[in-house]
Amino acid sequence: MDPKFIRNFCIIAHIDHGKSTLADRFLEITGTVRPEDMRDQFMDQMDLERERGITIKGKAVTMRYRALDGQDYQLNLIDTPGHVDFGYEVSRALAAAEGALLVVDASQGIEAQTIANTLLAMEYDLDLIPVVNKIDLPQAEPQRVAAELQQVFGFKEDEILFVSAKEGTGTKEVLDAVVARVPSPKGDPNLPLRARVFDSEYNPYKGIIAHIRVVDGKVSKDQRLQVMSTGKVAEIVEVGIFGPSPKPVDTLYTGQVGYVATGFKDIGECNVGDTLTSNRLPAQEPLPGYIPLKSMVFAGLYPSDGEDFNNLRDALEKLQLNDASLTIEPDNSVALGSGFRCGFLGLMHLDIIQERLEREYDLDLILTAPSVSYQVVMLDGRTVYVDNPSKLPPPHEMREIQEPILDLTIVAPSRHVGVIMELMHSRRSEFIRMEYIQGPGEQRRGVDLDTSQSRVVMEYRMPLVELLADFYNQLKSRTQGYASMDYTVQGYQAAPLVKVDILVNHQPVEALSMILHRDIAVGHGRDVVQRLRGLIPRQLFEVPIQAAIGARVIARETVRALRKDVLAKCYGGDITRKRKLLERQKEGKRRLKMVGRVEIPQEAFLTVLKINSDS
Repeated sequence: MDPKFIRNFCIIAHIDHGKSTLADRFLEITGTVRPEDMRDQFMDQMDLERERGITIKGKAVTMRYRALDGQDYQLNLIDTPGHVDFGYEVSRALAAAEGALLVVDASQGIEAQTIANTLLAMEYDLDLIPVVNKIDLPQAEPQRVAAELQQVFGFKEDEILFVSAKEGTGTKEVLDAVVARVPSPKGDPNLPLRARVFDSEYNPYKGIIAHIRVVDGKVSKDQRLQVMSTGKVAEIVEVGIFGPSPKPVDTLYTGQVGYVATGFKDIGECNVGDTLTSNRLPAQEPLPGYIPLKSMVFAGLYPSDGEDFNNLRDALEKLQLNDASLTIEPDNSVALGSGFRCGFLGLMHLDIIQERLEREYDLDLILTAPSVSYQVVMLDGRTVYVDNPSKLPPPHEMREIQEPILDLTIVAPSRHVGVIMELMHSRRSEFIRMEYIQGPGEQRRGVDLDTSQSRVVMEYRMPLVELLADFYNQLKSRTQGYASMDYTVQGYQAAPLVKVDILVNHQPVEALSMILHRDIAVGHGRDVVQRLRGLIPRQLFEVPIQAAIGARVIARETVRALRKDVLAKCYGGDITRKRKLLERQKEGKRRLKMVGRVEIPQEAFLTVLKINSDS
């Protein structure tokens, strides 16, 4: 196919602004899906996506559309997620497209993720088409939202399209705008094959199925492919397009989006961001890959039944193939046994991975409390990353500990400014700036703004660890659900952080160690030891439970000893006989305390881990 008749575009928006519904209308208009097969959220194939009403995985589909000029065009659409934790999916979709539809809800207006996705699309130099959706709602204010788009992003009034994806109003005009405004893909059909892998999945029969965008040349099913990063060679099992289900074809040409079944069985042989080329006539230079994202939230995943360890490993490796932002490494816990220390982009990402493992792979999992990765500067100048408190170097070897810092953007109605500021003040945050977004006819005079119409964009700088402690739920509850947020990792910043060790019977329990800010370390340590005192079963000897920073004990509780009545057999006789038995018991308890070991039950361990999320 001639590349000038191909259009590659994606849909970007804040969560729940109607991306998937708009994609449904496109499928109907182009006849890609038969009416009897059509269902709501057709592109969202996972049950989890349908239940939550969100898109988790980007989906590609090839549509054929006859434009106003009477010419048939091939439209390759990639539907993207809207939640901040799946921004990596959005970036991969943007890299595979030339244009994007920026969808904004007519009743809610610009949200935090709207701003983030638009800036990301501008970085990739994409042509943006602004679309105001849900104009059929009674509370819709399309003109106010259009004015916001003009003020914040500089769109012209005649560039903005007004649609109702639910009713189908204006959706055909959107496809006409895609043909007219989105440029055709650049690339040379005569050059050696270069195809970028923007997603992948695993099939037990076909091996790794790479979702590709052909940049130069063409790929046919009778070729042998080479992965430029690893040099691995694959015999192509199948080549096809997404229609939206896989549809085999003979050849994918320059500019097209489709898939290649490589036959690779080893999950590490073909990764997202790799460049595929022809083995017979390879390209000289690979395409620029994606910038690998560093995991920011870490948690331990352990099987409830130790025999499921291998099943958990296989499941995580397959999910990692489908989700390149997931990192895994083996871990072992005294209390929980063998498992994996996993890295995620955020709490929603963690929640989705856990649920997919339990549903798709039938695993019963134990999840430890989430933590973050710290950067430790050593006295010799080296920098090491620590995502587990037990791996923190000794204090005398460290110069400083740095924690990850976020640039946080909050968008909310201006009447909620006070409660948001109060929340941020309690989270070790630093205020950066605040800007009001006005509706049509409003004055830019601070307090003279119409607070029923105006909205505010607030920017803060805050440690990532503060975001983990129930921040999102607090923000939503204090603003009656109207606030939205987005964040980017700004870097690392030194902070007065200390390692708090938990000692049971004077023995440190590494799995319960924590890295905390010095100001809250004492209070948090006290909460842990108090919780443990009620959870650890009583022994025949007294069990001290301590929280310590280095050699300094900051909190202590004691589990009282069980007492055996050694005088029960003495129903008379001299007092010296009773004293002798009591002294012998006392000596026995002293010796038992020195050699006795206290096993922390798993229930106690898990309950203590939940303190982080409760506090």
